[in-house]
Amino acid sequence: MSKISAEHLCRDAIVYIRQSTSYQVANNLESQRRQYSLADRARRLGWSDVQIVDDDLGRSGAGTARPGFEKFLAAICEGRVGAVVSLEASRLARNGRDWHTLLEFCGLVGTLIVDEDGIYDPRSINDRLLLGMKGTMSEMELSVFRQRSLEALKQKARRGELLLTVAVGYVKAEDGRIEKDPDRRIQDSIALVFRKFAELQSIRQVLLWFREEQVVVPAVVHGHGKQTTEWKAPVYYTLHHVLTNPVYAGAFVFGRRGTRVLIEGGRKRVVRDSIRRN
Repeated sequence: MSKISAEHLCRDAIVYIRQSTSYQVANNLESQRRQYSLADRARRLGWSDVQIVDDDLGRSGAGTARPGFEKFLAAICEGRVGAVVSLEASRLARNGRDWHTLLEFCGLVGTLIVDEDGIYDPRSINDRLLLGMKGTMSEMELSVFRQRSLEALKQKARRGELLLTVAVGYVKAEDGRIEKDPDRRIQDSIALVFRKFAELQSIRQVLLWFREEQVVVPAVVHGHGKQTTEWKAPVYYTLHHVLTNPVYAGAFVFGRRGTRVLIEGGRKRVVRDSIRRN
């Protein structure tokens, strides 16, 4: 409490709320309640003007674009913020660039950082050291989680049991295996795609034939945690995916596609590699 001065209280307190994924936003409601309740803590500490910034719900704190973070960072630079309140350091940032930028600006304009553990003044060398360690540990924690998850995926893939999605024409059985969809219409439609390709020897010609004959094909639709099948007029990508998917040949593959990290506007953007690997 001794770190909070009248100068801090005459400015705004910003409560920063973030969850990393849309799944967490939809299901981890208790975390949301804890974060929103921080506004009451800010008022108990003496702030009358408390703003809630929740633009980054469903966004990772690992360096991707975050409009909420940019908003309150701009407010800090303008000298309008007396304190930034969050549940823990990892809510503010999980990469060194954003974390140390935040500390630098807070130190320059005298903005406090408040979490559940305490109140920190980035102008104090001891608090700056502690905050730096919190940020480093948060960044390392995220890297460990990613590495652990990736190794678990690879181990499951080696056993041929990693089924992230199920191709149209197949369903996942209770024991985790995939089986042919019992719907004969779906089976006949997939078989027709292969027969016409064997006859015409061109995906484009197969597409034109389906369009001319007004034949629809099944398509997998994901939503609300469920997978359903809808019948639609085919497009080139749909037919190409069916004809090149190894599952229709009875094979399991993993790792043909990867991710690349691009730097755009000084921030990283993770994109799924469209180039197939051998």
